Amino acid sequence: MSSACPHAIAIDPMVGDLAGETARLAAAEAVTRIELLGVPAWTITDHTVARQLLTDARLVKDINAWKLWRDGVVTRQWPLIGMIDAGRSMFTVDGPEHRRLRIKTTQALTPRRLEELRPTVERLTKELLDDLDEANRDGAPVDLKAVFAYPLPMRVISELMGVPRSDHAMLLDWYKKFFSMVTPQDERLRIIEDMDVYFTEMVRRKTDTPTDDLTSALILADEGGEPLTEEEVVGNLKALVAAGHETTVSLILNAVRALLTHPEQLERVRAGEVEWKQVIEETLRFDGPVTHLLMRFATEDITVGDTVIEQGEGVVMSYRAIGRDTAVFGDDADEFDITRPTASRNISFGYGPHICPGAALARLEAAIALPALFDRFPTLTLATPVDQIVNLPVMTQNDIAALPLRLS
Repeated sequence: MSSACPHAIAIDPMVGDLAGETARLAAAEAVTRIELLGVPAWTITDHTVARQLLTDARLVKDINAWKLWRDGVVTRQWPLIGMIDAGRSMFTVDGPEHRRLRIKTTQALTPRRLEELRPTVERLTKELLDDLDEANRDGAPVDLKAVFAYPLPMRVISELMGVPRSDHAMLLDWYKKFFSMVTPQDERLRIIEDMDVYFTEMVRRKTDTPTDDLTSALILADEGGEPLTEEEVVGNLKALVAAGHETTVSLILNAVRALLTHPEQLERVRAGEVEWKQVIEETLRFDGPVTHLLMRFATEDITVGDTVIEQGEGVVMSYRAIGRDTAVFGDDADEFDITRPTASRNISFGYGPHICPGAALARLEAAIALPALFDRFPTLTLATPVDQIVNLPVMTQNDIAALPLRLS
């Protein structure tokens, strides 16, 4: 698009060099110009500035505040539009309306409710570890993503939301194509329509016959005033299923990859010298599930240091670069270290009012899945050189294509 800035850092849609891109962004200014498939935006690479802006009411999620959208420069043909113009939900509104749409979800994901969910996560983890064992009968390498890390979070979030297991393969395929930069935009728009139809029909079924799940709870919610509309329930459900599995897949895979390439650290955690919680927080900081989160829009000029984000401009949070901020995480922020004392300060799941509502669930799943995996298969090793593990062409998630392992 002609609006691109020639001096911006271009974000590679094919994710050919994620490490190099992260390094360039981490070395850039706290507020830096980027280009997303021809569309200019600002990105935030500094931890402190990110925390400030993520609580700044002048930055909103409403796409109608985006000048490029209002002027018709960005249209529905832009491949990333589905992540911004995603219908009405707690992910796309701000202020009192955001609180109204979010409250029932947060009530369903309290620490007490998550503890009640623990046996379910443990059961599903064991089922999939059995599947791994079965897949390894002939001793050939097994793709941890396909057999374990990919299905686990989808099964957990689906049980929580009341999504039938028979629909998992279809939903996983839809979300994979939705996020992929190689999917033709016309196909992506059809998938968005199919998702809307699927989740609308699901909400209508549960409206007629509520069950004991979060979708029914959202439908019946009336705390704090006006109940959610059908569109709002569908929007929340659609986004929760996506966020509830995509982030956890990457968290599990990236933690396993990091530990297998740092065997001395793996030995320390298996010996009980370091808690699995520290492994999870360092993975979130060093190699988190989200690379760039789209997008917020300035409702007035915002000055950050010597930079002015003008009214109507878009702002992206580059969480992977933020996790390498040496001022917060030390001069060795480019290294994986499960003993890092500041790792828990990461904001990989966001910060402020829009912090990911499923963050605690993702941490719970990883805290169960990782030790169970290494206990079941203590001689786990990579079945391919680490430099041959590549990312899928997804600009927003840190999504590796496969993680082939030898289980024994």
